[in-house]
Amino acid sequence: MDLDKATDFMATHARTLDRRRFELLTGGGDRDALLAALNAYRNPDGGYGHGLEPDLRSRTSQPGPALHAFEVFAELAPDTAPEAVALCDWLESVTLPDGGVPFGLHVPDPAGCAPFWAGADPETSSLQITAVVAAMAQRVAVHDKAVAAHPWLDRATRYCLDTVRAKEEAGEEPQALELAFALWLADAARDTEVVEMLGRHIPESGLLHVQGGLEDEMMRPLDFAPYPDRPARALFAPDVVAAELRRLDERQQDDGGWRVDFASYSPAAELEWRGYATVGAVAILTREAPI
Repeated sequence: MDLDKATDFMATHARTLDRRRFELLTGGGDRDALLAALNAYRNPDGGYGHGLEPDLRSRTSQPGPALHAFEVFAELAPDTAPEAVALCDWLESVTLPDGGVPFGLHVPDPAGCAPFWAGADPETSSLQITAVVAAMAQRVAVHDKAVAAHPWLDRATRYCLDTVRAKEEAGEEPQALELAFALWLADAARDTEVVEMLGRHIPESGLLHVQGGLEDEMMRPLDFAPYPDRPARALFAPDVVAAELRRLDERQQDDGGWRVDFASYSPAAELEWRGYATVGAVAILTREAPI
């Protein structure tokens, strides 16, 4: 990748939050500035909204943006922030009796929101969203003892792993995104039994079409296993991973940024996703070959 061009892309096009994330990732960042950028999306109840999830423009606190907040808390390591455990408190407040969180809560201001966010059922637990939020929280818990000890995290993790096992026993085939995010959680929790169980649903190629997505929208090996030296990475042959890393490197655009392969629901979201995707691509490539 051309890191100079990626830097120029971020300066030209990315939102402040992702510029701060990129700066920290590439060795020139300020953790206080990054936390301040994240807190621009924070609500008094401890949750996050205001478009932190680009396709969910609502001002309201929602489970989806919690994922992105935990991403930042993970990137702040080894520093911790009291906002992380406060987010666990908020998630506990919206957790349903079975231990899961709903895909989304009521959206009173749906302008610019994807229909799957605006129309989510707030009374039904979602394995997909609970797993991805808990997976990132588990990564925060590695360096933040308050998050590690929070009862919400244990409860959400148990709900997800128990649900995965129940679906497996019932012979249900997981949807691609649900499969990927459950795998993230099992990997973060180092539950090798569930990692292997979920891995049986992934083809050797690592390519799985996203139901309901674009015609060519696929989950790929690095979507399932973005971290080296983790249990989930062992699901894929080394040559498959190497080919995916080459592909990711080659997908840098002429302007220095990367694109996502899914639909966006507003012009602002489309551009914001590009900044987010560029941070993600550089993070993966530098984990494999540090700058």
